[in-house]
Parts: sequence; structure tokens; C-alpha cells
Amino acid sequence: MNKNWDVIVIGGGIIGLACAYYLTQDGKRVLLLEKGDIGEGASTSCDDMIFLQSKKPGILLTIAMESLEMYRKLMRDLPVDIEFESRGGMVLIESPNQLSHMEDFVRQQKALGLEVDLLDRNQIRKHSPMVSPHVLASTYSPMDSQVNPLHVMRGFVKVAAAQGMVIKQHTPVADLSSSRPGSWQVTTADGNIYESEYVVNAAGAWAPQLAAMTGLDLPIKPKKGQIAVTEAVPAFGKTNFWSADYIVMKLNPEFAKERDPIMNELGIGLSMSQSHSGTYFLGGTREFAGFDKSVNRIALRLILKEAARFFPALENVHIIRTFAGFRPAPGDGKPFIGPVSSQPGLYIAAGHEGDGIALAPLTGYAIACMISGKSLPFDLTELSPDGRVLEIID
Repeated sequence: MNKNWDVIVIGGGIIGLACAYYLTQDGKRVLLLEKGDIGEGASTSCDDMIFLQSKKPGILLTIAMESLEMYRKLMRDLPVDIEFESRGGMVLIESPNQLSHMEDFVRQQKALGLEVDLLDRNQIRKHSPMVSPHVLASTYSPMDSQVNPLHVMRGFVKVAAAQGMVIKQHTPVADLSSSRPGSWQVTTADGNIYESEYVVNAAGAWAPQLAAMTGLDLPIKPKKGQIAVTEAVPAFGKTNFWSADYIVMKLNPEFAKERDPIMNELGIGLSMSQSHSGTYFLGGTREFAGFDKSVNRIALRLILKEAARFFPALENVHIIRTFAGFRPAPGDGKPFIGPVSSQPGLYIAAGHEGDGIALAPLTGYAIACMISGKSLPFDLTELSPDGRVLEIID
């Protein structure tokens, strides 16, 4: 097997595969290394939403809208049905306090170009008559979308492999080093050594372990998310849903005092989307629990209770499976996308937390442009690793 490559991408989730896809489109020879199975991390332990309304006004909302447009192109370019659909989304508001915060949030989002409006109770009923009558108001955006991440990854693999990408699964990286600027050696657990001009660290929640091999302290922690999946049922409304409480709590931490402490501890906030097969993904938790992937029954009961509070008819729906995954959570809430200036040839594409599905196309495209020397049509300076990743001093 060839041991010399233009680019070695480490991490076989949707971010790493997006990088590989766009790099091969630019003619790069790409080797992708994955410690387990393709997509076994966060990319297959998540829901299917591209939910723009949850993004804070600023760089995250801006790039999420850019990435959404890229999905529309991928829908045509990939040789699989990625089940992309702009179904729209609603954020359900329960109190005047929540409404006040969401009104300001919506104004800022609209100023950046997001199509979003506030709905009163009567308008909510027209969209989703099964919403509990206690819900005071809601936001609505027709731009909120969804996609099947498994199908997207399959499409990336098919196209990139046809362009010469090689994937090695069950191949953990044992060492990552550079002998001179722009020359990288990647040693795998089976003793093989691969060389390249560029390395992309796209290892998600495990990215800090790789970064440490090169003397970098990458501030990303695993944040566990637990999700329940229902049996196939008729749609509960025309859109997908979030509850406003978790968004408002991020905007104003004082709001946490109004919630049950266990809800805050587990980071529970309703997210609810229906797949093409008719099942609903009910989420979720946001827990700093290390790499413990077990499903917590207390958390699961609270998720289901929260979902039934907003949609009472869910009390009669069966749960067919549950799962948990790790969001790669950055310390400042922003992903790392770009080169590490102090280590020429090293790029980081990690730390997307719950936005990996939404931001995968933009991330892959951006990394490919940077490596290929192309100019970007958007400014990602704010997401640069420089100044945010620390050199480890022995």
C-alpha cells in the first residue's frame, strides 16, 4: 500500500469525510484513518437536524446558513438520496420570561438573514395542533432542515473513493510527528508509518488526544447526549421542534434558577425531529460525563417526560431504542477550523459540539480551500486554532 499521501485525514466521522470529499475534488491524494468503524462516533449517535434557530447570531449562524446551501448542492452531487428536506422548525416558548429573551434573539437572527418569525397560540395550532395548550408562543423558520447523516457519509465515501481516497478502519494513530515544516509522519497502532504534507485532525471528541501528540492542548471535552427513538407514528406537526428553555438558559444563565436542578445537571432541553421512516428522535441531554456512553435511565425518563409535556399524545407512543454519543464541546463554544500556524501542515477540523451535521459541508470545503490555496468566500478567522490552542510546555 502507498505510504506517501498529499493529505492524511484522521477521523472517519462526517467532518473527516467531508474534508476528504472536498480535498479529493481538488485532486488531492487522501488517506483517511479511523480508529474504529466509519461514523461510529457522534455522527451516528445524533439526530438528523440542521436547526439554524439554535445558533447564536454571529459566526455560528452565518456559517450554518452557508453550510445549508452546500447541502442543497450535495443533494444533487452525491450519488445517494441524503434525505435532505427543509421541513422548518419551531422553538416552543412557555413563559413571558422566555418570550422576552426569544424576541430579542429572533431580532438578531433576522438581522443576519435568517427567515424567522414569532407565532402566537392560534398560529401554532395551524402549524402543529398537537402542541400542548400551555405553550405561550413559538418561533418558526422555514429554513430549518434535516438530513440523514448516514446517507451523507455514504455519499462522501463513494465519491471520494472513486477519486482515489483510501480508508483504513480500525487503525488507531499511535504517534503523530513532523520532522521538518510540511512533512508529517503518522504512525498507526499496527506499526505502519504514513507520510504526508498535510494532516487534518478531525477526530471529534478524541481530537485532543491527537493534538497532545504534537504538543498542543486542544480545549475540547466530550459532552454526552442521550436520545430516545419512537416507533413510527403520524407526524405531530409540519415541522421539527426545540424547547426555548435551554436556548434561553444559554443566553441568560440566571434562567437556570427557574428549572429543576436535575434538568440543569443533565442539560436537558427538548429536541424533536421525525425521520423519513416515521420515527421521532427525542432528545436530549448535554452532560460532561467523560467517555461513559451508557444510557442513564433517570435521564431517559426526564427526556420522555419533557417531550410528553409539550406533546401529550407521546405518552401513548412506544420507544424502540435509545442511544448516547459524545459531542466534541469546545471551551468557548466555537469549532476549530483551520491551520495551526506554529506547526506547518497541521490542520484542525473539530469541536463542532452539536453542530457537526449542520456544519460538515462548510468545514470540509473550508479545509480543502485552505490546503489547496484557494480563497474562501467567507471569513473564518474567528474559528482559527491560533490563539485558542495552547502549546504544551514540558
